[in-house]
Amino acid sequence: MEYITHSVEETENLASKLAKKLKGTEVIAFFGGLGMGKTAFTRGLCKGLNYFDGVQSPTFSLVNQYNADYTVYHFDMYRINTYDDLYSTGFFDYLDTGILVIEWSENIENALPDDYISVEIEKGENDDDRIIKIEGIEL
Repeated sequence: MEYITHSVEETENLASKLAKKLKGTEVIAFFGGLGMGKTAFTRGLCKGLNYFDGVQSPTFSLVNQYNADYTVYHFDMYRINTYDDLYSTGFFDYLDTGILVIEWSENIENALPDDYISVEIEKGENDDDRIIKIEGIEL
């Protein structure tokens, strides 16, 4: 399904709506370039799961953990180029232990489980507009 948001707040609200549909062990894979709103979407998702302590991109830590209604593991796969790189993050150990939110999923697409939720974000007509395509779950 395709959605258009016109502000960071609207993007967060859409993500919060998605959060209400989750059962606790999903893999959410983001696709989209730099500055498209992946971290904002994650922040809204966490708000929807009653986590309000702040969400930051895990660029240098590779994974951040947020203890919400379900545990959320927020991955940044920007620097992951090989299977060995991916294995070293511990990614496979996290599967089925919480909700995995993955920025730069393009880099690990072949390692994603078959039932992952895809969130593709691209710039819309105006600077703050985002076209968000969500597949793998019904809102």
